Amino acid sequence: MEWEFIVLDWFQSIQNPVLTKILGFVTMLGEAGWFWILLGVLLFISKKYRTCGVALLAALLLDLVLANMILKPLVARPRPCWIRDTVELLVRVPGDYSFPSGHTMASFAAAGALYFTKRVWGYWAMVLAFFMGISRLYFYVHFPTDVLAGLVLGLLCGYLGALFMKKARNTKFGKLYKEGLEHGEEKCL
Repeated sequence: MEWEFIVLDWFQSIQNPVLTKILGFVTMLGEAGWFWILLGVLLFISKKYRTCGVALLAALLLDLVLANMILKPLVARPRPCWIRDTVELLVRVPGDYSFPSGHTMASFAAAGALYFTKRVWGYWAMVLAFFMGISRLYFYVHFPTDVLAGLVLGLLCGYLGALFMKKARNTKFGKLYKEGLEHGEEKCL
């Protein structure tokens, strides 16, 4: 665990007002997953991109169950800012456990779902997800292994969300849905 504090202390050493502003905005996008949920809902209400929205929302649902309901309480890892409470935080102190990083996991779940359904969008979402993970280290609220686990598990949730959508399209309901679309409207998967 000591190497993780070395990484976190390095992020503390590069803090400056510009980075704090940028990464503060990025981390705010991840609060309660609101940005990704909103994106999923917007995609879902669009006939053209509905399958992307369903895959993204399914990935986020898997993420919620796995990260917040199972892993965080099970592992019960204290946050670095709880252990080293003398570090001055630039964000509010989170009240839940550290492992895995929820911001990172939700971001990579959404980015993964987009990647596996609409590859170009997925690339851009991966960039945002990467900076989401960096922001959690920068603000001293997660260990590097929390962020790494969030990345891996998030991508798994994204893959499973996309897989769920692909399987759902092959059901009776999915076939009826496809018949109702005009040719060329479906832009995902």
